[in-house]
Amino acid sequence: MAALHPLDAAQSRAWEGGASFSRANRLYRLAFGITWALLAAWTPPPLRGWRRWLLRRFGATLAPTANVYGSARIWSPANLIMDDYAAIGPRATIYAMAPIRIGPYAIVSQGAHLCAATHDIEDASFQLRSRPIHIGARAWIAAEAFVGPGVTVGDGAVLGARGCAMRNLDPWTVYSGNPAAPIRARRLRFDDGGPASPPIPE
Repeated sequence: MAALHPLDAAQSRAWEGGASFSRANRLYRLAFGITWALLAAWTPPPLRGWRRWLLRRFGATLAPTANVYGSARIWSPANLIMDDYAAIGPRATIYAMAPIRIGPYAIVSQGAHLCAATHDIEDASFQLRSRPIHIGARAWIAAEAFVGPGVTVGDGAVLGARGCAMRNLDPWTVYSGNPAAPIRARRLRFDDGGPASPPIPE
């Protein structure tokens, strides 16, 4: 997958209400939105297999154990990759104008927002730009946190509730605040009492 290429804002006059994407893309997203609203948005959590099946029909790449809640909002399933046991929680927003990958055992909690696009604020036409996001293995994006375009959240990193990450987050580090700042290292315990795990390969 590759980042979508928005239309030239100067030509489409997007700032005056013109389209930012092609007609084909808009029809695809309309079809997905209707399908998700009718067949998935209301479904209870245990029907995760059904939701995975629907998302795959629209181009998502999902591990058999990935989990997406019905109330999540996904801009383009074709730009969504989820590895083993990755999870997208209730009311999360996945603004996937560019590829968004959620690594194994990573969690995007309720109300969190992954935003893979921005605007060129110095362009008179306010041109839209898309940049991919990568959430590493065992990372946690806590409730109502925001991850901006082009950000890589390292393996095991934590972005605390309502935190805002506009730059890469280091692996196995806990962040909070806006802008997100490191507050301490994260060490992962296991039932056998063993030490913190190394990053999990993808």
